[in-house]
Amino acid sequence: FLQAILIIFGISGVIIYILRQLKIPSIVGFLIAGTVIGPYGMGLIKDPNEVEIIAEIGVILLMFTIGIEFSIPRLMALKKEVFLLGSLQVALTIIVISIISELVLNVSLNNSIFYGFIIALSSTAIVMKLLSDKGELNSPHGKICLGILLFQDICVVPLMLFTQLLAGQGESYYNFFTVILKASIILSIVFIFSRLAVPYILHEIVKTKSRELFIITTIFICLGTAYFTSKLG
Repeated sequence: FLQAILIIFGISGVIIYILRQLKIPSIVGFLIAGTVIGPYGMGLIKDPNEVEIIAEIGVILLMFTIGIEFSIPRLMALKKEVFLLGSLQVALTIIVISIISELVLNVSLNNSIFYGFIIALSSTAIVMKLLSDKGELNSPHGKICLGILLFQDICVVPLMLFTQLLAGQGESYYNFFTVILKASIILSIVFIFSRLAVPYILHEIVKTKSRELFIITTIFICLGTAYFTSKLG
């Protein structure tokens, strides 16, 4: 495991250094490094599961950092971008890709719709990192990207459930509404906790003037929230 981590950091560092000299975003370097050292590249890391836990923690902390950039009022101000532009992007992409897949690839309607699901979604972490590095999160196009990405994130669970329906699993109709209800309850709990408990906890931690305690508490809240939602499905 330690060898895998050393390989990742070593090769990533070299590639990112080269790309930075060429004014290319570091996120591209990470993608190239993963391709090079992965099981389908040079095979320096043959089992991706070796670093899966570290990758999960990295995504959690990245999304937390992105979350710090926003507030509920700011997100509400993006209603048009989220629900109008987001729904248009997802719906039109699914329709267009479905038609192209059925006509060009000659696959079934269900498979065509599934391909549309895949193409319609983007990586929030990658796009937000690029916008953040360029200081464009508050720009007009940054707000539009953010709104569309948020809507895509909201769509992930319904699309996963619809995928089961496309596969012909009839019991998924019940599962669909069950998961939507569960997600609503979980998000409500997390929202209330973040609005009431977290500010008080962090305020008390700050009063100790201990940087280490503050970092430990922040990481605990991040990973604890992720663990809580994961255990609830």
